[in-house]
Amino acid sequence: MSAPRLSVSYGVSRAGVPSPASFRQWVAAALQGAGRRKPAEVAIRVVGSDEGRTLNRDYRGRDYATNVLSFPAELPPGVDLPLLGDLAICAPVVLREATEQHKRPRDHWAHLTVHGTLHLLGYDHIEDAEAEAMEALETRVLAGLGIADPYA
Repeated sequence: MSAPRLSVSYGVSRAGVPSPASFRQWVAAALQGAGRRKPAEVAIRVVGSDEGRTLNRDYRGRDYATNVLSFPAELPPGVDLPLLGDLAICAPVVLREATEQHKRPRDHWAHLTVHGTLHLLGYDHIEDAEAEAMEALETRVLAGLGIADPYA
C-alpha cells in the first residue's frame, strides 16, 4: 500500500500539535491494520473549542466540543476515488483528556487519529460487539506504533 495522501489544516496554533508526518504515520497504520490496500486520501483539520463545538452541534446535535469527528466521503454510486473523508480533531479537548487520563499527549493524538480513520473506513462503536472489535483493532494498531492500550 502506498502512503496515504493527507492534508492537514489548522484552526489553532500549531504549538503542541503533532506534525503532518505524524498524522500521516498514524493514518497509514490504521489503514494497514484495517487491511486497506487501495490508495487513500484523508483531510485532517485541527480545531479549537469553538469550531469543534460548532461542528459537533451542527452535524451530531451535541452542543459541546468533542475530541474527534469523522466525516466519511459520500461519493456518488459508481465513483471510485481514494477519498475516505475528513477528520476534525479538537486540540484543547485532546490535551485536556490526555491530562485527565494520565496519557502522553502524543499517544492520545495518535489514538484519536487512528480512531477517526477507522470511522472513515466504516468501523463503529454503537453496538457492544462493534465497540469490542473496533477497540481491539485500535489497540493492535497502537501497539504496532509502540503505544500502550488506551482502554487499559
